[in-house]
Amino acid sequence: MSDASSGTDDRGERLRERLHERLGYRFAESTLLDEALSHRSVGGRNYERLEFLGDGLLNFAVAAELFRRRPDDEEGSLSRLRASLVRESALAGIGRELALGEHVRLGRGELASGGFERDSILADVVESLVGAVFLDAGFEAASSLVHRLMGDRFGKLPSGESLKDPKTRLQELLQARGLERPVYEIVDTRGEAHALRFTVRCTLPSHQVSIRATASSRRKAEQQAASEVLGNAETLLPPLETR
Repeated sequence: MSDASSGTDDRGERLRERLHERLGYRFAESTLLDEALSHRSVGGRNYERLEFLGDGLLNFAVAAELFRRRPDDEEGSLSRLRASLVRESALAGIGRELALGEHVRLGRGELASGGFERDSILADVVESLVGAVFLDAGFEAASSLVHRLMGDRFGKLPSGESLKDPKTRLQELLQARGLERPVYEIVDTRGEAHALRFTVRCTLPSHQVSIRATASSRRKAEQQAASEVLGNAETLLPPLETR
């Protein structure tokens, strides 16, 4: 990590060399790498435009690889698989593997607040590096970088079906057996405006089963309630399991 003005030239060169090794790529145009690592808090050119470009390239490269690897998956499954690979937390994990916190240039305020550890910044820098490589050496180089960054993640992906959210999976489970859809309703809301807690009841009319869950948003509470039903389907819904 560094702010815009700290560090010696020697230390900077050693850090730059380590990053080149981790990326498996050496920039011909060093200013592109500088830009890719610069948060807007440092002033001047920053990584936001490169992030925009890298986001599109990353999504395309991941989509193309999933299309190749999963010839029998439908669009919905492929979309869920791609989302699992390019979501912020997943890209931040890649950023930590690359130790990007050592390299990103932050203004003093961001540095003091721990921006070098923040998921959003690390994920943005991963995308900006992909965009920078594209401008430095073209699409094939950027695509190759994406594959290196992903490592064996493509091979470890679960089925697209398992990535469906709990509400969708519960609804499909019931619909497949000709049963009524679940009903969700808020039964309690507590807390201050900035920290509300929602309690939601999920009812399965055909089985006279109700499950409650509490979370920081209605959506999260609904998903949690649906997940509870799915996780206990064998005991809660014996007819559903034996139909």
